[in-house]
Amino acid sequence: MILIDAVETAAARLEAAGVAFGQGTLNAFDEAAWLVLWRLGLPLDSLNTHSERELSAAERQSIEALINQRILTRQPTAYLTGEAWLQGVPFFIDARSIVPRSFIAELIAEGSFDAWLSDATHQVLDLCTGNGSLAVLAAMAWPEVEVTGADLSAEALAVAYRNVERHALGHRVQLVQGDGLAAVNGRTFDLVLCNPPYVNAQSMADLPPEFRAEPELALAGGVDGMDFIRRLLAALPDSLNPNGVLVLEIGHERAHFEAAFPYLQPIWLATSAGDDMVLLLTREQLTGDA
Repeated sequence: MILIDAVETAAARLEAAGVAFGQGTLNAFDEAAWLVLWRLGLPLDSLNTHSERELSAAERQSIEALINQRILTRQPTAYLTGEAWLQGVPFFIDARSIVPRSFIAELIAEGSFDAWLSDATHQVLDLCTGNGSLAVLAAMAWPEVEVTGADLSAEALAVAYRNVERHALGHRVQLVQGDGLAAVNGRTFDLVLCNPPYVNAQSMADLPPEFRAEPELALAGGVDGMDFIRRLLAALPDSLNPNGVLVLEIGHERAHFEAAFPYLQPIWLATSAGDDMVLLLTREQLTGDA
């Protein structure tokens, strides 16, 4: 059997087993390629290069065992491999933190909200930093800024610390623990990035096992998904500098957001998944001075 055949066989098995995707890949073929290449110790972008490689019996058995593990345990592939990628950047990951997949990452890479930043943008807060991926990507995108990554979970911050160190950004990325804005102890920021727990109660109940394997603390946002966001928006103006902005991910919860905050007129930022996943609010909009 050659490598591409192993990928296609694995993809068929994953599809037939009904495993869930969305934690790094969106379909069975990409998930299978990730698993097979990782098991063989090959770069994840090298499928075309190695597609005709003949596999030994031991390699075939090892791949089959990994596919079996993915199907039987319903653990996200990132937890099995210990690594995930976001905007081409590798991150360490384990079950202490959700798998990095924020749409804010692509907005950072594409410069989608650079127009709201300026030469005066120096202090950036990544609130609910989890594995630290957005904090790292922000530091990479804007070399002149200092980034603070805050999270309630000490376990998630331990994962974030490994990623900050992995990318040699400890001199520019500070990690702090605490509940929401209390973690930053009255400091103020020019830009706040936030991918908070926003999944509503019904959606939480309907999550497939792969997503239930992630820390509930990082996902569940209460009945309408807005519990954390209500507290954040009420307190945030005091933590934003003049001309400061918030970039907030809310996933599929736009209807709940608009019901909870009918007086706000956010700017919706286009992402690969649509135009209502991530919003931007200025300090003036939050205070009613806009």
